[in-house]
Amino acid sequence: MPVLVYSVLRVALFAVVTALLWWLGMRSWLAPLLAAFLAWGLSYVLLAGPRDAAARHLAHRAQERRAGRAGGRAGDDAAAEDAADDALRGGAAPSAGAGAGTGAGAAGAAAGPSGSAGPVAADVEDPDGATRRDPA
Repeated sequence: MPVLVYSVLRVALFAVVTALLWWLGMRSWLAPLLAAFLAWGLSYVLLAGPRDAAARHLAHRAQERRAGRAGGRAGDDAAAEDAADDALRGGAAPSAGAGAGTGAGAAGAAAGPSGSAGPVAADVEDPDGATRRDPA
């Protein structure tokens, strides 16, 4: 609401200054142009209180929006990351142990003869097509 009040006051100040210039005899397209500059300067001086209230209102809304987005997004991201991590760990653990003797493709080849090399999720393919072990 403070933003609306400040905007209405600025438009009213512009209309008053334009009418005053028109009444003083400036009846051309320059009257509204000059009124815009005069109203801009006058609003800076005369409307400091409403301007500050509008700025505080907008800052408060932006802070609430950031806090709401960050909290909700962080929770959603954490849940999605946990689900993906569980799926990788759950899906990779059986194939690493059982894949050694069954010829399960890359999982068996990467696990080695004993099948104890760790989860397949640690294998990373480079842009040139080579597969390497990710240190993480």
